[in-house]
Amino acid sequence: MSETETAPAPVEVVDGAQQTATEYADRARETATHVAERVGETAERVSAATGRIASDLVERMRNNAELAADRGTTTIANEVVEKIAAIAAREVPGVYDLGGDVARLFASVKERIGLGRDGGESADQGVKVRLDGRQAAVTITLVIEYGFVVHSVTDAVRTKVIGAVENLLGLEVTTCDIVVDDVHVPDSGPVGDDEARAADYR
Repeated sequence: MSETETAPAPVEVVDGAQQTATEYADRARETATHVAERVGETAERVSAATGRIASDLVERMRNNAELAADRGTTTIANEVVEKIAAIAAREVPGVYDLGGDVARLFASVKERIGLGRDGGESADQGVKVRLDGRQAAVTITLVIEYGFVVHSVTDAVRTKVIGAVENLLGLEVTTCDIVVDDVHVPDSGPVGDDEARAADYR
């Protein structure tokens, strides 16, 4: 380079580089702040969900019935009551399935991947029990077959469940609430002999 030629001013290049570096630093700071906020929100959600799961687990562990005997006590887990109530409810004509939409969806997925029990149905699906000493409050969510009279089926389910829990376990059922979540209609449409099938419930 000759003496008459002048080199580019290094100050401009340095200033431009500094400006670019500053912009990148600002962007990196903004991105880091955004990521930190997202991570914080996710951590809060995970913590809340974990807390709920732990709370439900503790509540479930405490939710047992205790029956005093001459030489000790008998503890009945709520899962036992739920299974007996579910079995009794399934025996009633007109009950197509137990559980809400979400429970049935999970049961279907578990069956497809080979994790289901008894044909993919969980034995206590759709039944919740709250135990307090010798008393039990039962809530059942079910799907009714099309053609059956709803109140007749629910009355039969209530009678059957209360009888099974009280006779088999010696508990007193204070309430048996029933939620009718859906009506099952066969793929081919309503069955022709629905009236005959539902005759016992009129």
